[in-house]
Amino acid sequence: MADPLKYYIVHKPFQTLSQFSPEEGKKTLKDYFNVPADVYPVGRLDYDSEGLLLLTNDKYLNHRLLNPKFKHPRVYWVQVEGDITQDAIQRLNTGVEISLKSGKYKTLPAVCTILDNVNIDERNPPIRFRKEQPTTWISLQLIEGKNRQVRKMTASVGFPTLRLLRFSIEKLQLEELTSGKMKEISREMAYKMLIK
Repeated sequence: MADPLKYYIVHKPFQTLSQFSPEEGKKTLKDYFNVPADVYPVGRLDYDSEGLLLLTNDKYLNHRLLNPKFKHPRVYWVQVEGDITQDAIQRLNTGVEISLKSGKYKTLPAVCTILDNVNIDERNPPIRFRKEQPTTWISLQLIEGKNRQVRKMTASVGFPTLRLLRFSIEKLQLEELTSGKMKEISREMAYKMLIK
């Protein structure tokens, strides 16, 4: 008999690989989350990024979320170095040129706004703090996921990323989950929040 379908939302900590298989000297999801052996993350977050990951053994849902043709929105909260300008926000919204292994790439239009009150725990270890250098939190919604895209986008407009947290996938949000925590959700909730 097939294993029942399982769905978990987790808050991936900073400096953690988006995988369960061990890699010498680096923390993985296995260091934080105990799930059935056939459950894997849908997509990934970079080692130095934090936030929302979906873990499941539902192959159909995995396909729907990873196939680029479905263009599902993902929202990232990004702390950038400096007081971001309206010009930079406009450029992020209309698309910027970044470098990929395949060459230069123009990103699809995004939705970028400044966040006034970001209520998340301090990162461990914390970001470098320089009193003379201000920072800005922005929300950046993308419908594509190129390698290190958010970091490349903010750098391309002159505001390097200091901290990066995925806040949502479609309508599924991180909510109150703190770093290293997990919450199981039902199949009905997963499909309601993730399938258009």
